[in-house]
Amino acid sequence: MSKGKVLVVGSNATRIEIQGGGTGPTGQYLNETVVPAMALIDAGYEVVLATPDGTKPYIDPPSDSAEHFGGDENAYRRARTYFDSDPSMTDVRTLRSIIDEGLDHYAAVFVPGGQAPVVDLMQDVELGKILRYFHERKKPTALLCHGPIATLAALPHAKEYRAALIASDKARIAELGKGWQYAGYKMTVFTASEEKPIEENFLHGKIYFTMPDALGAAGGEVSRSAIDFEPYVVEDRELITGQNPRSDQPIAAKLIAALNRATVAA
Repeated sequence: MSKGKVLVVGSNATRIEIQGGGTGPTGQYLNETVVPAMALIDAGYEVVLATPDGTKPYIDPPSDSAEHFGGDENAYRRARTYFDSDPSMTDVRTLRSIIDEGLDHYAAVFVPGGQAPVVDLMQDVELGKILRYFHERKKPTALLCHGPIATLAALPHAKEYRAALIASDKARIAELGKGWQYAGYKMTVFTASEEKPIEENFLHGKIYFTMPDALGAAGGEVSRSAIDFEPYVVEDRELITGQNPRSDQPIAAKLIAALNRATVAA
């Protein structure tokens, strides 16, 4: 018997804007998606994957290797098979259908990274509704790597806030960042220095804003690991954030612990 349902919110983005015009390839990271999902299932929870348009996330090719599974080829193959064929990853829902079903059916929400959430999730109206629901009820809300940028969807004018970030309009950023539910929360996110190798080797250009700046401008208290790409997770109230791909197992453990505490309390 399931201990409860966890909503995993994926992105549908495959391209991201880069400075000077044009776009570069992007997607969602395989390990960031499946490692926490598989850990949740092993811990007795049911996983439901939903995206804005109801289709599966596109896996960013740089993440599709054993390198992101500690070099363990068997772990990578198991993860890839899970993503390709497990019903929890193939029976994808739309965010709208999740809302229509009733968010009270869900014990927690998890948003994995890869740069894709920077494109669609951070300005998605329906995700904003979902995040506000979980925030108001203090239900565990976990986001990994670039995933924490999706918390900005809870802003009253998330689309406009993103546009102001791209335009580097500091006055408008400050104005539109007011009223964010997570202002004053301690959190982490993929850093500007960690972004550089992706920009240089895969995007061949710079994205318009850094993740820490985008969260900090809305009132987030962003911290980071002392060394790039070291695992780092921050938990503050219901919010659990992980900095980078190597934080996949630690954030899963924190989320499961938070869910188990909530189950005991109930």
